[in-house]
Formats: sequence, structure tokens, C-alpha cells
Amino acid sequence: MDLLQLPSELLYLWHTYRTEVLLSAGILFAVVRLALHWRTRRSEQGLTRPALSSIEEKSLPALIQQPVELDQHTKLPSPRPPRPKIGPKRVTGTKRAKDISTAQELAIDSVQPLIFYYTLGGTTRVYAEHQASLLSSTSERILKPEVLDLAQIDYDDYFISPPKSPNANTALFYILLVPSYDIDTELSNFLAHLRETHHDFRIDTAPLAGLAGYAVFGVGDSREWRTEREGYCKDAIDVDKWMARLTGGRRGFPLGQGDTGSDGGVKKTLEEWTKGIKGMISGLAKGEGLGEGMKGSGEAIESEDEDGDDEAESGALVLENGRAENAESVRKPSKRSQTDDLEDLRAPIPVDFTTTRPSSKTIAPPPKAMVPVNSPTYNSLPKQGYTIVGSHSGVKICRWTKSALRGRGSCYKYSFYGIASHLCMEATPSLSCSNKCVFCWRHGTNPVGTTWRWTVDPPDLVFAGMKEGHYKKIKMMRGVPGVRAERFAEAMRIRHCALSLVGEPIFYPHINELLAMLHSERISSFLVCNAQHPDQLAALGPVTQLYVSIDASNKDSLRRIDRPLHRDFWERFLRCMDILREKRFTHRTVFRLTLVKGFNIEEEAEGYADLVARALPAFVEVKGVTYCGTSTAAGAGLSMGNVPFYEEVQAFVLSLEAALLRRGLEYGIAAEHAHSCCVLLADRGRFFKRAEGDEGGERKWHTLIDYAAFFRCLESGKAFGPEDYIGEPTPEWAAWGRGGFDPRDERVDRKGRPKAVEVVE
Repeated sequence: MDLLQLPSELLYLWHTYRTEVLLSAGILFAVVRLALHWRTRRSEQGLTRPALSSIEEKSLPALIQQPVELDQHTKLPSPRPPRPKIGPKRVTGTKRAKDISTAQELAIDSVQPLIFYYTLGGTTRVYAEHQASLLSSTSERILKPEVLDLAQIDYDDYFISPPKSPNANTALFYILLVPSYDIDTELSNFLAHLRETHHDFRIDTAPLAGLAGYAVFGVGDSREWRTEREGYCKDAIDVDKWMARLTGGRRGFPLGQGDTGSDGGVKKTLEEWTKGIKGMISGLAKGEGLGEGMKGSGEAIESEDEDGDDEAESGALVLENGRAENAESVRKPSKRSQTDDLEDLRAPIPVDFTTTRPSSKTIAPPPKAMVPVNSPTYNSLPKQGYTIVGSHSGVKICRWTKSALRGRGSCYKYSFYGIASHLCMEATPSLSCSNKCVFCWRHGTNPVGTTWRWTVDPPDLVFAGMKEGHYKKIKMMRGVPGVRAERFAEAMRIRHCALSLVGEPIFYPHINELLAMLHSERISSFLVCNAQHPDQLAALGPVTQLYVSIDASNKDSLRRIDRPLHRDFWERFLRCMDILREKRFTHRTVFRLTLVKGFNIEEEAEGYADLVARALPAFVEVKGVTYCGTSTAAGAGLSMGNVPFYEEVQAFVLSLEAALLRRGLEYGIAAEHAHSCCVLLADRGRFFKRAEGDEGGERKWHTLIDYAAFFRCLESGKAFGPEDYIGEPTPEWAAWGRGGFDPRDERVDRKGRPKAVEVVE
């Protein structure tokens, strides 16, 4: 056969017999696979002991009833572990609590007390310092107590794991002085931190078990809250509960409670409680431990209250048979006898095993009001001149409004931007803030929070309430001597709104809708934010002028002055600077620098210049802090010694201007208002120009706003920028060195006597 014909012959044979070939190959593969399987099974059976008869099984120990294999060393049969059963493992029995306290007892030769406190007005700090003096001892075993403000420390440094002791055999003892308030304060964040630490699966069950112990003292007012259920010392009770969990039950002394409404006061109760604490710490220093019989001592879990269901702890509502019940009522199961009728027993609540919590039966508690009606805070705000609008907004008349009505001058906004104070409404849609600034008018007594967790009033209710409250305040001025009739009539039509009263206006979820309502009635808007909410700042719509408070030039100073609640406050701050830079062509942007002597004036001009270079605002306002003169201001760390003189503000402005020029930034001093201790820097390239049509004329500052042009731009629906509504030149009397007082008004001293206006060239 020719070799060339061979491939065609093979192809012909393949097509003819391919079915038989494939079938034979499949059968051969199956036979080989089956043979290998049988061989493997026989080898496994050779290693196991043959089955015994039923009689032999009963006579042999249970140990050899399982399959066995030969031990390599003894050559004797050794027990072989049983094969695991297919299916989920059933867990039976009860959970045994770990004896954490006894497992981590240390050899103690000295104790370091740490006294933590929180305060709004400074009273609790006085109690903490007094307690520190009572605990001071001549004994070398008890070290000098340290007093720490919960608002100033980082919780991670103290309440996730104890800080390192100065000595290996020195144990730390925590004492917490906790007042109770009717508003959300920094204590709310502290309690949230304790709760989250307890529930964090990445952290040990009792991360603070290394402490020698802890004790909590609560301060409350029985005149406001008669019982614990109504709120008396409620925050202290919660702190004590969570500390019991985090320390493994190392409660060194029972919860103390001081009543500010009692005859003896808090001080006497605190001294008696501290006496017991001191004796207990002395015992710890001698190595006696927490002792037996003390509630919370020894065992990590001592009562059902401290071992309750997590959902019950959070106060969630549990729906049972279509009926809502408080979780407190279902926390402890009732004891039933074994003879109870099964029909009387309730069906078990379905459990979602992915979360180990009731799935469809649990609902979150409804949000509460930011400032509850009939609360002490709600009742005290009107005494300070506020009108509460809805559940979270407020309005108040500024002292400059009263001054303008009487012809005694307007504030800096008139000198800089042309806004007469008697036409201005000062309000806020959010009394809450995410900072606790040392110079705050409310000194931290307003609610605080990092996220909005309260009820939200609609913007139309807020807008109507603001106007109504403002007009009522204006009407109250008609009987004040010296009020000018023409200005009183003008004041009954609001022309401007400063959203800067207190709190954080941009925090309000419907801030853009509220601004639109203001603009619809041709009311211009100034909005002030604290550079801690970059997402809200980026989403902000049109506003006549946008302020950002710049109270420090570096991270450490910002922490000391603004005392922010956000842990990433500096990152948020810098992100807001970048957002402000992006908005400089769509908004009139302003840096607001509040100078606090001893905090942010000394050697910080260069740092402020770096921030200006990053954000490039249109204006920079530099203002000395205003001291309110109340006792609570001292509690916030502020006194008259922190208020700079106007000469010091002027010197700082000159140094800041020089620092900006060194960076190639053409900012100059555009105006001043000495009576507000305020100076304005502006961008020369944008606001220092000649009048339109006057090419050879003199350049002048144009910081005033053409409000009619602003509304025309807004109503046109087209994109516009700050240059589209620049007003007339800044008046001469507001220029640098002229003082900034309107010559049409009359300046008076505190007793109402005319006062000459000095012009300093």
C-alpha cells in the first residue's frame, strides 16, 4: 500500500468503527476505576478490627468498641477518634462566666487614682479638684491623684485599655464624677464609646480588667428629676453599668449620688463618699483586694441587671402579639412550674442566627427632640433672650440690632458689606453643634453631637417660626427710650438673615430648602459653619456669603480652642479648606478668625497664611473674642485676660498681611470696625478696582454687596459668581485707620453719654 494513502485509510477505519472504539474505551476505564476502588477499600479494612458479636461487645470495655489502629511504639492497639458526623453540631449546656477578676489580680504595692469628670459650667470640676485634695495622702502607697476632663482626653487612651502605670506594681483606680443633663452633651458620646467598646468583637470581653477598680459618683437635681427612672443621675448609672462590664465587675465602691437640690448639697455627700473610697484604696495598696461581699466585686457577672439582654439594655421596644412593650418589662423571664398549660406559654421569638438578636420583633426607639419642652434647658433659653422655634431652632435679637434702632451704630457687617443691623435677623436652624469652643456664647450648654439623631422640623415651620419670633422681639423695642420711629418701621421688614446665632446651621438636614425660602422673600443670607461637616459644605446651595470659622492654624491649637467631637477633626477641617477653594468662584467665601489671647495669637500668623493659601477665600475677617462675663465662661477656660486689645488685633492683622505677601498672595486691609474689634482683609485682585467706566480713576476697595443684583442673578437661573454682585465702594469712614463708625449715628458710652469718635491715621 502506498504510504500516501495511509492517512485516508485510517480516517476511513475511524469513521467505520468509532462507536465500538469509544464504547470499549469507556468500559475499560470503568473497570480500572472500579478495581482501584475495591483495592483501596480492602486495604482500609485490613487496618481495622473485625466486628465482634453482641456477646463479646457486652463483655469488653467501651474503649475498644471503636475502630483502633496500631501504635508505632508499643505495637498495641490504640483508640482511634470517631469520624465526625455530617450536619450541624448541637451545643448544649449553659455559658460559664469567666472569673476575670481573680485571674488578673496583680501584686500591688501602690495605687494611682485617676479622677475623670465632665462639666458644662465648671461646678463638677470644682468637685473633682476638691476630691483630689481629700484623696491626697502622705502614704507612699497612694500616689497623688490626677484630675482629667473627659472632654479633653482621647477615650482610646483610657477606656479601651488602661494606660501604662509609672511602676510595674502600681495599679490604676478610676473615679468618675458624672453630672446629668437634659440635653445631648459630650457625655452622650462617652457613653456611646463605652457601649461600642463592650460590643466590639475585636476587643476583649473585659479590656479594663487590669484596673485595681473603679467607682462612679453622680450629680443630679431631685427638683428636676424626682426618681432615677425620671432621669435623676441617669448618666452616672449608665456609666457605672458599662464600667462594670468593661472591668469585669471591678466595682470598688457603690455608686454615689449627690443631690444639688438637697439641703446639705453635693459637697457633703461627696466628702462622705470619698472617705469610703479612701479607705478602700488604702486596702488595695496593702494588697487586700476589692474584698468580698461588695456588689460587683470578684465575679464578672453578679446580677441579671449586668447580664441582661443587649436589646433590653438599649431600651428597645419589643412587639409581642401586636402590642408594644418596653424591653425593661421583658428583661427577666418569669418562673413557671412544669405543670403550666402549654397553651398559656408564649411562642419563642424567632431568632436571626446571623446577629443573635430578634429580627423582625425589634424596632428602634423614635428620635427625641433636641431641646425637649419643659426641660431645664428649654426653660433657661428664653431667660437668655432666645426664642425656641420647633424642637431644634432658635432666634434672638443681637445687641447691635438694639443699638441701630436707637441710632447708636450698627455692627461690622454694615461697615464691611452694607447691612444695617436693625434690618438683620440672627437665627439658627440647629441649636446643636459638633464643637465645644472655649469662646462659645452658650459655653457648651447647648446640645452637641456628631450626627443628627433628633427629630427634624420641616423648613417651612422653621422659617415661619424664625420670622414670628424675630418680629415679636422687635415689637418689644417700641417702648424703649431712644428708638427711632423710622428705623422701627424699617425693622418690621427683615432684609437680611445671619445664620450664626449658636450651634451649627449647616447641620440642619434641610438647610438648602431653608435658604431658598429666605431668598424667595428677598432676604439675603450669611451662613457660618465650623469646618467640621465637609459633605454638607460640598452640597450647600446658593448663599449670599459663606463663612468658615478658622479658630486655629494647627491641629493642637484647634483641639484646645474648638474642642471638636469628631476624632478626625483635623482631616475634616482640611477637607473643608479644599471645598472652600472649589467654591470661591460660585460663593463669596470668608475666613472668620476669632483671636483668643493665650490660645491662637502668638506666633500663628504664618500658619493662618498657609490656610489662606490653601483655600483662597475672598475675605479674611479677624476679630477679637467677645467675653460674655458669666461664671460659666470661666468654667470653659476663658477670662477677661483672654480678650485681646484692639491694638493687639491690629498688630496681628499687619503680621498676617505681611505673611500673605511673602507667599505671593495679594491680600490687603480693606476696612475695619474698631467698636467690634474687627478688621477685614480682602483679595486685591478681585475687590480692589476702579469704578466701571472710569479707566483712569483711582482704585478703591469694593467690599459692599449689591443685594438687588444678587437676587437678579439668583432668579435668572444661570450660573453666577461673587463678581456679579459687587456693590459700591467701601465708605471712607470704614477704611483702615478711620474706626468704621457710621457718622450718621451717635456713639455713646456705657452710661448713654455721647462719646467722640477718634480717627487714627
